[in-house]
Order: sequence, then structure tokens, then C-alpha cells
Amino acid sequence: MKALLDYLPLIIFFYFYKTTDPKDNQHPMLQFLGNAGNVDQNHILVATFALLMATLIVYGCLFVFQKFRLEKQQWFIVAMTVFFGGLTLAFSDANFIKLKAIIINGVFSIVFLVSPFFGKEKKPLIQRMFGPFLELSSSGWKKLNWAWAGLFALMAGLHTFFAFLFMDGKYWGEFTAFGDMIVMFSFIIIQFIILRKHFKNPEA
Repeated sequence: MKALLDYLPLIIFFYFYKTTDPKDNQHPMLQFLGNAGNVDQNHILVATFALLMATLIVYGCLFVFQKFRLEKQQWFIVAMTVFFGGLTLAFSDANFIKLKAIIINGVFSIVFLVSPFFGKEKKPLIQRMFGPFLELSSSGWKKLNWAWAGLFALMAGLHTFFAFLFMDGKYWGEFTAFGDMIVMFSFIIIQFIILRKHFKNPEA
């Protein structure tokens, strides 16, 4: 359920991205912000403002439901959204918000890669996360950790491709809202199938 809530702001982003005229610099949200808009990227500016508000609301609710705390990665996502969303709206430049997902996924990939070298037990991050549920050898944990690092590196590459390289970013919004989700959940399903015999108990 929490994972689905993480994607809710992206769905809201996509709605405004698709329903706003790129040349409409008089959109009510832009007027509310006092933003003069852009020549042909106003749909991204409006969607970014919606994403920013939705992120603050969703993670604000999670903060309350999680007994007034957020996990480190949740704080990171909120901070990156506010930072790059704020830059996008301040400079009316869509390139800033396009960088957000690239940097987030890149950082997550690096964190997974270097995690075995830090901490008291120097365990891969994936082992710290799934250790209570999975029974794997040391080599198995390392391979699984590399797989997650590779996933986030792939995601960073795909976001770069759709934002800046493929058809001048024409399908960037679609990939950001749904392609990201499809790749992630496909990876999780495949991982579950491969590792199903290694769960410590059926309830896990």
C-alpha cells in the first residue's frame, strides 16, 4: 500500500501533464504562483506544481501515519522533489524536473553498490532490508544487491533516454508516470518468482 502511495504524486503529475495546453501560460496554477510561464512547456510547469503539492500531502500523511517519522529514502524523495520542482518553477525550465528522477535513481544505485563497505556489519543494503524474510548465502546477497543497483542504474539511464535523447522528450511524461512503475514492478515480480523458495516462511 505504501509503495502505491509513492506513485500517487506521479499519477497526479501525469493528469495535469496531459490535460494542460503546453502553450497556456495563463493556467490558474501558474497565475496562483505568479509564474509567467514558458513558450511551450507550461504543461510541465503546471504538472510540476501539482507533483510538488501532491508529494507534500502524501508524505505529510505518511509522516502522521508512521508515527511522525519518515524513512531516509522518503525524506530524500521529498527533498529532491521540493528542490528540483522549486527550481523548475522558479526558472520556468523543465530540464530541472527531468533531472530529478535521473539523480534519485543514480544515487540509489550508488548507495546499493557501496553499502557492503559501510556500517558495523558491512552487509549489502538489500540484506539489511530483506534479511528477516529471505535465507540467502553471502554470495546470494551480493548478487541480489548488485541486481538492485543495476535496476536503479537502468532506471537512471531510461529516464535520461526519454527526457533528453528520444524524440526530444516527447514521451518523457508517459515514461515518468507509468514506464517507471512498469519496470519496477516487473523487476519485483521476477525477483519474487526467482527467490520464492528462499523465503523463511510462507507469510514472509
